[in-house]
Parts: sequence; C-alpha cells; structure tokens
Amino acid sequence: MSPRLRKFIGLFAILGFCTAYVVVVVTLGAHLPDHWAARLVYYAVAGTLWGVPLFPLIRWMNEER
Repeated sequence: MSPRLRKFIGLFAILGFCTAYVVVVVTLGAHLPDHWAARLVYYAVAGTLWGVPLFPLIRWMNEER
C-alpha cells in the first residue's frame, strides 16, 4: 500500500475516532458531579489522553515501505 493511501485512510480513521471520542467524553461528562474541580480534572485528563490510542495509527501512516 502506498504511503499516500495509508495517510488518506488514516485521515478518516482519525476523524472517526475523534468524533466518537468527543461524543463519549461529553456523554460521560454530563454525569459528573456539579463541582468545578471534578469537571476540571475530568476534562483535563480526557483532553490529554485522546492522542494515546492514535499513536499506533500515526506510526502505521508514516511507515515507509
């Protein structure tokens, strides 16, 4: 598979993952206690961790074959 095609496929995979991730994070965030510190910690962690599952996909997209 060409690098250009892998990046094209990866683009849609990343967009799909990010869309699903945002929906899940917002849905779970609606059930948090109504306290500013709880929301701050939750959204700070969720906003940081979204990239971790994408590392293997990004590595696959940038492989040279």
